[in-house]
Amino acid sequence: MSSSEDVVKEAQETLEVAYEINQLLNAGLDRESLSIVMNLCELGVNPEALASCIKEIRNEAQKLNQKQ
Repeated sequence: MSSSEDVVKEAQETLEVAYEINQLLNAGLDRESLSIVMNLCELGVNPEALASCIKEIRNEAQKLNQKQ
């Protein structure tokens, strides 16, 4: 297996473990959303600020759904 294949496999395994933790904690992120969040953190976005934004977006979405 080449080095790039190893990197891809390791990234997939990391995402799978993170997704399992997400499921255990009932965080409610799908794999795509979790991948985006992880990438943002790798780029230096503050995880606490990101979590706060996700919570705020969920709250606003819930308010909009209740109005309908």
